[in-house]
Amino acid sequence: MYESLVTTAFTIDGYRVVKNLGVVRGITVRSRSIIGNIGAAFQILFGGNISLLQELCEKARQDAFGIMVLHAQQVGANAVIGMRYDANEIMSGVAEVLAYGTAVMVEKV
Repeated sequence: MYESLVTTAFTIDGYRVVKNLGVVRGITVRSRSIIGNIGAAFQILFGGNISLLQELCEKARQDAFGIMVLHAQQVGANAVIGMRYDANEIMSGVAEVLAYGTAVMVEKV
């Protein structure tokens, strides 16, 4: 599946949905390391962007997205529409990131 065929919209220009395969999702659960916590604490003292936490969040989103795309491929989809992210703190320092959308089969118009 091409990343260009994953969209937050419910249509893809130039394509039509020929089959709806249902919801697909990718989930990852991440925690910060002790070193990451200490580094982030120093960054918090100086204010501004907390790059250590930003990198952790971006990696979690990428992982969840990749798992979702894999799930879509496994059900036979060639596109995902209505894609969204969600995140929750499960416990202190542990976060879940979920990527989900509707797996579909599309064909060029």
